[in-house]
Amino acid sequence: MDLFEHQARELFERHGVLVPEAHVARTGGEAREAAVRLGADEHGVVVKAQVKTGGRGKAGGVKRAADAASAELTARQILGMDVKGHTVHTVMLARPVAVEQEYYVSFVLDRAQGQFVAIASAEGGMDIEEVAAARPEAVARVPVDPADGVTEEKAAEIAAAGSLPEGAAPVLRKLWQVLCSEDALLVEVNPLVRTAGGELVALDGKVTLDDNARFRQARWGEEREQDEGGGQSDGDALEALAAEKGLNYVKLDGEVGVIGNGAGLVMSTLDVVAKCGAKPADFLDIGGGASAQVMADGLSVVLGDPSVRSVLVNVFGGITACDAVADGITQALARIRLTKPLVVRLDGNNAARGREILDADPHPLLEQRSTMDGAAERAAELATATAA
Repeated sequence: MDLFEHQARELFERHGVLVPEAHVARTGGEAREAAVRLGADEHGVVVKAQVKTGGRGKAGGVKRAADAASAELTARQILGMDVKGHTVHTVMLARPVAVEQEYYVSFVLDRAQGQFVAIASAEGGMDIEEVAAARPEAVARVPVDPADGVTEEKAAEIAAAGSLPEGAAPVLRKLWQVLCSEDALLVEVNPLVRTAGGELVALDGKVTLDDNARFRQARWGEEREQDEGGGQSDGDALEALAAEKGLNYVKLDGEVGVIGNGAGLVMSTLDVVAKCGAKPADFLDIGGGASAQVMADGLSVVLGDPSVRSVLVNVFGGITACDAVADGITQALARIRLTKPLVVRLDGNNAARGREILDADPHPLLEQRSTMDGAAERAAELATATAA
């Protein structure tokens, strides 16, 4: 589960990381009141859109306001804004900080290596992705053994590798405490800044919590209530609905809905769709089971995304045979109203029988293809035609 910036900020503060004083507002009036509490009439205030995606600054979702009155106006301009498909329902107003230098630090899980990786750079800010692509040597990656954690020595190693300033090592250890204590998969600060007074302050933060740890993190229910209380974007609402149905779903910003069985196959499908000139609208892994209920749930979630123009179901039959998958699709289509073109590719165990089942009960919006490339190409074509 991704947290909003203001929620990440609260975790940082709880673990001793310096953050600017800030308040959350859902209306222009609340923003004005928050700005007054922050002393905006004396030194201004920063108004920041609260959405679970990057690129807020470039989209106009982060602005400086000179006083409480302009803070209200700025908040009204940002509230309701669309940032990469995410509607802004809340803003965070923060006390400005005199920045001398920006840095980037994060801890992220490397599943392939079975360990965490610390990423650090002396060139933080909005363009860190461009820095990493153009000059990878400017971004240090230091492996962290989860059994050892971030010791004083490891923190010093990360700070030196990333050319971080003096005093960064204790901050790194506190951020590691956030990751461990909160069962997080990602803890990111961009930027971590050195102020004119020499303090290191987290100006922005991203935290992704591990859903598998919900059973021992009772507070997450409170986080979800705060999330819902602040309103949800279409993507947030769909992800919440999928989670309730036990589906592994991630909203993306494309137009081809993707359903598959197995994370590896779904990831490959996303790549193939992209190579066909379209953009995937989601990652949805139905796992090993493809019952009628699972297929109906999956299709209802994907079709609930207004950006989806076609749907691609890509299944390789293994333990769950393709004829069972086809039965699930057929029964699902009897339960829900299919409103977008659906392309199905079945391969593997009992694939021929599965195709026969779908052929025997045709649907005007359902097509079959025998290969993943062919299915992805057709789904991309249909998405383009629907858009036109």
